[in-house]
Amino acid sequence: MRIDLTGRVAIVTGASRRAGIGAAIARTLAAAGADILLTYFLPYDVETSQLGGDVREVEGLLAELRTLGVRAYGLEANLRQPQTPHYIFDAAHGLLGAPTILVNNACHSEPGGLLELDADQLDRHYAVNVRATVLMAQEFVRHWRGERGGRIISITSGQGAGPMPGELAYAVTKAAIDAMTLTLAAELAGRGITVNAVDPGATDTGWMPDAVRTAIAARTYLGRVGLPTDAANLVCFLASEQGEWITGQVIRSRGGA
Repeated sequence: MRIDLTGRVAIVTGASRRAGIGAAIARTLAAAGADILLTYFLPYDVETSQLGGDVREVEGLLAELRTLGVRAYGLEANLRQPQTPHYIFDAAHGLLGAPTILVNNACHSEPGGLLELDADQLDRHYAVNVRATVLMAQEFVRHWRGERGGRIISITSGQGAGPMPGELAYAVTKAAIDAMTLTLAAELAGRGITVNAVDPGATDTGWMPDAVRTAIAARTYLGRVGLPTDAANLVCFLASEQGEWITGQVIRSRGGA
């Protein structure tokens, strides 16, 4: 089965690292022919990770995408700000035309159990993981003019599959993606837009120590950890014409874990 997204325009949020899930999704959609606007926010990467925060990573990814014969642009966008989704869609229209695929991949994550977190930490998670995701979907629908083929796909984190002790704000706000997916799919059913979420499970984007990788792999049916391409391949299918019959689903792509 060949997936052809030629002529489609995709927004992929949170794609600042070439080893990340967002980058893999952008590559896979581009390889199928979609033009790409990816967003990133380097200050967050610098604050929370030793793995990101270099604009050369973004530039390298964009150059890579363009070698696939598609148009590709990057936009630094702080999704903590409520006006940012509107700004992103204005940029997409100006650079590429009307988006037909939205991939909500960006997230905010900080460690903190119940006794460690505070209201500010909860608000930071809510702003990106819930509010921005809903407002991005709102902007997508406001700009949608098609009769069929619209796709909203969000990356979730398996809150229905197991607990995440020590990451309460993250777990609570990412769980909202599951609820949004079901309700929004029903609300948009008559507009030609499908709404789904992908739970990729523990995915090796460069952060896993060997011991963690081995322990996670032992819990999966397939004996390995998830790779960014695993999530990207599923997202690409859901974005395609072949994925048109799937909506309102949270798909657990976790290798059986």
